[in-house]
Amino acid sequence: MPAPFLELLDITKTYPGVTALSGVSFAIGAGEVVGLIGENGAGKSTLMKILGGVVEPTRGTIRVDGNERPAFTVPESMQAGIAFVHQELNLFENLDVAANIFIGREPRSGGFLNLVDKAETRRRVAPLLQRLGVDFGPDTPVAELAIAERQMVEIAKALSLNARLIIMDEPTSSLTLSETDRLLSVIAELKAQGVAIVYISHRLNEVKQCADRVVCLRDGKLVGTLAKDEIEHPAMIRLMIGRDLKSVYIPPRHAPKESGLTLEGLRTTAFPDFAVNLTLRRGEILGLAGLIGSGRTSLARAIFGIDPPLAGTIALDGQPITVASPQDAIAKGIYLAPEDRKRSGLILEFPIRENISLADLWDYAPSWLIRRDKELAAAERQKVRLGIRTPSVETPAISLSGGNQQKVVLAKWLSMRPQVIIFDEPTRGIDVGAKAEIYQLMRELAEAGVAILMISSDMEEVIGVSDRVAVMHEGSIAGFLERSQLSEHAIMELAIGHRPAA
Repeated sequence: MPAPFLELLDITKTYPGVTALSGVSFAIGAGEVVGLIGENGAGKSTLMKILGGVVEPTRGTIRVDGNERPAFTVPESMQAGIAFVHQELNLFENLDVAANIFIGREPRSGGFLNLVDKAETRRRVAPLLQRLGVDFGPDTPVAELAIAERQMVEIAKALSLNARLIIMDEPTSSLTLSETDRLLSVIAELKAQGVAIVYISHRLNEVKQCADRVVCLRDGKLVGTLAKDEIEHPAMIRLMIGRDLKSVYIPPRHAPKESGLTLEGLRTTAFPDFAVNLTLRRGEILGLAGLIGSGRTSLARAIFGIDPPLAGTIALDGQPITVASPQDAIAKGIYLAPEDRKRSGLILEFPIRENISLADLWDYAPSWLIRRDKELAAAERQKVRLGIRTPSVETPAISLSGGNQQKVVLAKWLSMRPQVIIFDEPTRGIDVGAKAEIYQLMRELAEAGVAILMISSDMEEVIGVSDRVAVMHEGSIAGFLERSQLSEHAIMELAIGHRPAA
């Protein structure tokens, strides 16, 4: 391990009735990548806010290059060379790259008007972009950049501050696989240049790829450190939740029942020339795998009636049904937990109570007036049933963690009569503990006879959770794999179009 230039010693942060951090000691050296893992609420955000000077510790010491202080202010943190790349990117789309990188710190021309020196700004930005090996220039409008490219702008902004340490918080949550690979390459290049990285992610395979060391927080305490050769999924999960990986995935206890949802010759708007034939049985979790752009989400949207199918038939329990809109799907008991729960699954400003009742509002308003007492009772039942962690069902959904937001989406459907539930990326951005709870719920629903279609890009999740897997390639099903046949290699062979010989 490199000699540390930054150390946090015995850092403790308490709020009235709550200890967010307790005696945490953390150090990092130049050119080191440290993976910081832990469930939501473990204390990661509080620790990073202390590093950024946003929060002052109740007790403890910060040491930079041997100089001690009780806390940072925000300017002192920046002066020490600490910069952040947040999950939610903070860029102005109406400005170009150079203006975004030096926003609030623009070089000035001097003189009476003291105007922004745009030429000097571009001159300073050019070597930063060259250092990151990007394909866009200082004059490129941010509105024209892809998400991964915007992430590079944020990193360039950090480098413009002469950052010695860059803290990356869930940096790949919105990136494709290839974009993630590019970011990990940039991290390796920054490491070689002596920049230290704290990498915070629930995607443990990425942590394993890039980290030299892993530090885990649980309940505000540092519960363990893993050296490079110890970084494995089971070890990280054991530190995070205090139990082994095998307890996260729950195998089926019963054989699936008769077919629940049958698709024959279904053609979607995204792939009008390709048809999907699929049977989803009651009591099973059918994983739907495939590369990005293979048609998985398009199929889910067609089944739920968002984009009605162009051709083909849908049958439920052997009876043909028409799904021309989400209202049709909901009336038949076919529900969708969407990939983007914040935009498509919830009204974030609404309280939990109203989000749960929204899809079946007429049931709560028999006389055209919403019965708040009935709403409240239903919300309280689902809160207890799903273990939604909130002091009140009147809490706005926006204030919940990702795992609890996903539970509210599910509570909305479970308060009705589910026959088929489509989970599109059900655990994206959710910590391991919350994932285990979602998997447990999915298995309970399947055991109760609900047919579940789970779309996931997480290969480990697909293999661990699914009873069978259907793999899509270019708008159609490339093949099915039984649980005994599941492996990453077998799934990828089908995903890239290598169909097994008949």
